[in-house]
Amino acid sequence: MGILPQKRFYRKTSFRVKRPIRSFRDLEVYQRTARSSVRIMKEVLPLLEGKGRPCPVKDKLVDCALEIPRMIGKAHSKRFDEREVSLGLLEDVMSLCNDAVVYLEQMRDIYADDVDAALFNDIVKEYFFSRRKIFNLRKAWIKMDAEYAKRGGSNVTRQ
Repeated sequence: MGILPQKRFYRKTSFRVKRPIRSFRDLEVYQRTARSSVRIMKEVLPLLEGKGRPCPVKDKLVDCALEIPRMIGKAHSKRFDEREVSLGLLEDVMSLCNDAVVYLEQMRDIYADDVDAALFNDIVKEYFFSRRKIFNLRKAWIKMDAEYAKRGGSNVTRQ
C-alpha cells in the first residue's frame, strides 16, 4: 500500500470569475433590470388588462421599468468621458428602482383580490437586489476613478 496524498479541502465561496465587461450589455445589473422590465410587460400588465377599473400607476410603472436599463447603458457609455454625469445617472437609476418597487407594491395592494401577490413580491425582490448591485457598481466606478487619478490619469496601456 502506497501513501496516498491527502485531499485538500477548499472553502467554498460564492466568488466566481466573471467575464470582462465589453459593453453595457455585459453588466449584470443591465441584464437583471432588462429581465425585470420584460417580466413586468409580459406577466404583470396582462393581469391588469381585464380588470374593470383603470390602474392609476400603470403608465408610471411601465415608464420606470423601461427607463432603468436604458439609463444603465447611458451611464456606462459616459463613464470615461463624463465621470460625474455617469455617477449621477447611477444614482438616478437607484431612485428609479425605488420608484418601481413603490409602483409594484401599490398595484399589488390595489388589485389584492385579483392578482397573485407572489409575482409582485418576486419582482420587488429583484429590484431591491438590482439596486444594491447598482450601488456596488457605483462604488467600484468611484474606486476605479481614484486609482486612475492616482496613476496620473493615463488609462491607456502600452503594448
